[in-house]
Amino acid sequence: MPKKVSGHIKITSKVIGYLPVEGVLEDIEIQTSGIKTALNDDEVEVALLPLVKGIRQQGEVTKIIKRARMEFVGTMEKVDDKASGDFFLVPDDKKFYRDILVPASSAGNAQDGDKVFVHITEWKDMESRPRGEVLRVLGKKGVHDVEMQSIVLEKGFDTDFTPEVEEDARKAASTARENFAQEVASRKDFRGTTTFTIDPVDAKDFDDAISFKELTHGDYEIGVHIADVSHFVTEGTVLDKEARKRGFSVYLVDRTIPMLPEELSNDMCSLNPREDKLAFSAVFVMTAKGAVKEKWFGKTVINSNKRFTYENAMESINTVKDGVSGAGEFSKELNILNKIAKIYQEERRINGAIEFETDEVKFQLDAEGVPISVYRKERLDTHKLVEEFMLLANREVAEVVFKVNEKSKDGRAFIYRIHPEPNVEKIENLSIFLKALGFELKSKNGNITSKDINAMLQKISGSPAESLIKTATIRSMAKAIYSTKNVGHFGLGFEFYTHFTSPIRRYPDLIVHRLLQRQLVEGKVAQDEFVKYEKISMDASEKEISAAEAERASIKYKQVEYMSKRVGQEFEGTISGVTEWGIYVEEVTSKSEGMIKLRDMKDDMYELDEKNYAIIGVRTGKKYSLGDKIKFKVLNADLNKKILDFAMV
Repeated sequence: MPKKVSGHIKITSKVIGYLPVEGVLEDIEIQTSGIKTALNDDEVEVALLPLVKGIRQQGEVTKIIKRARMEFVGTMEKVDDKASGDFFLVPDDKKFYRDILVPASSAGNAQDGDKVFVHITEWKDMESRPRGEVLRVLGKKGVHDVEMQSIVLEKGFDTDFTPEVEEDARKAASTARENFAQEVASRKDFRGTTTFTIDPVDAKDFDDAISFKELTHGDYEIGVHIADVSHFVTEGTVLDKEARKRGFSVYLVDRTIPMLPEELSNDMCSLNPREDKLAFSAVFVMTAKGAVKEKWFGKTVINSNKRFTYENAMESINTVKDGVSGAGEFSKELNILNKIAKIYQEERRINGAIEFETDEVKFQLDAEGVPISVYRKERLDTHKLVEEFMLLANREVAEVVFKVNEKSKDGRAFIYRIHPEPNVEKIENLSIFLKALGFELKSKNGNITSKDINAMLQKISGSPAESLIKTATIRSMAKAIYSTKNVGHFGLGFEFYTHFTSPIRRYPDLIVHRLLQRQLVEGKVAQDEFVKYEKISMDASEKEISAAEAERASIKYKQVEYMSKRVGQEFEGTISGVTEWGIYVEEVTSKSEGMIKLRDMKDDMYELDEKNYAIIGVRTGKKYSLGDKIKFKVLNADLNKKILDFAMV
């Protein structure tokens, strides 16, 4: 009997499967014939085939334990026999390697060329096509709203809430309104304390606010107030189950797909200005240099004095009147908070927090959703101010809970945000990559500290390959995840860390609120609940990846669409990848990435110098290396495949 292993299969666009197995260095490779209808991310059982010298361990799927999903987005195409009325669905997911047959009886009112959402009803073997039925017709391919819906559904999120979820949200809001006065009486009242929110200009919900009060002896009371979502979304309700299923709000280029219905996310749970709101707060008494002397956590009621955008908060800090700087609205409070935030930034830098400053691309869209301009989002001091105080609250909540739990005899669970140390092999590969670009990453046998990474990032600052190296470094890091086991946060340089500050848009934060409140009232966590919270942590970590992929997919689509209107135009870019068939180039402003195929470079025949991440002309010796700046023009933009073809200028 061959040995069998199980896990989640990963399938490439070439229809080759790979199964990661714990404790095994190389993934098990599964050829197309051995995949046996398994789809990307399915949980499968795999039989190991006899080892062949010089070839990695091969296997074949013997059982599909659990499907990752059975719903897919794609484009309807009429079958050749048009009289039948049947369709093939061409899936958007390029890792889905077969078209889906949709019989006329299961096509609903879908037409040729429509984007639809389909459920696979039957798939017996690799020789036959999967059969499906249309769940939802999205509209014509290429229409902005249709494409954005497609991305969301393809990544496992829904664009709408069911009537049952909407009704549960209305009931929760109505009950909260009826009992508001009684609830306020049981909370600490911060309505008389100066409080404001600072958010993006297009924000629809405000889930965090900062309060400020001057105390005697030069100390300050600074509160981080978070929307008390746990008051409205109680465990086991329809609303709670929906929030857990979604896990996160999803942010696309033009819209937000919220985790909670708007009745809560934009109204009852949003810390709107000049409205009494229920919050869960972390309040600190601190010195002018940010040293925390006292801390308090608990349920509060607040009333925000002002809704700032990052930009107008920055203007308030910088306003000069009669020769006095900082004369804008709440400028005194903002300037003090900004000074403390800068102290925290420097402390984190000294403690080894990795300083990744990456460019964020934003699009200006016309009324039809077509990108008419692109720009890079500027990070202001006010972005960093809010970030530092949210980090403070997250860190302090995690530390106080961890220390209480450590002493507890009855056993208590909590959800931490952890970031393990990097994998040794990945760091060694990163070192080789950097060396080829002329930079050095100091490590000891593949072991590295965050300070080593920061030292390297300082050296590459301003170099043409800076963006490229930052991306490669991020990819070499372990992913930050949720877990009931605290191992610290490598990237931030924190021993304790959690997510407490965004329960409107992250389900793990909602759980953190519930568990913190249970601890504050000395509630116990039963032993069997540990398994439940670890499962929630694992599910949330996976959902977070899907939400990030949806965001990236929407940006990628708009980048290709933006460039499709500029075919023939010339741009500047950086070589971002080198392969045996071509070089990838990233455009400077839009960050759009396309390929220059070697066969299209007519001035010479180029060959790959894999060791030095370069291509070299056989006759001329001309060399193009990773990180080089070049000029190119746009040859072609394929919105269906989301790919760009460039040509060297």
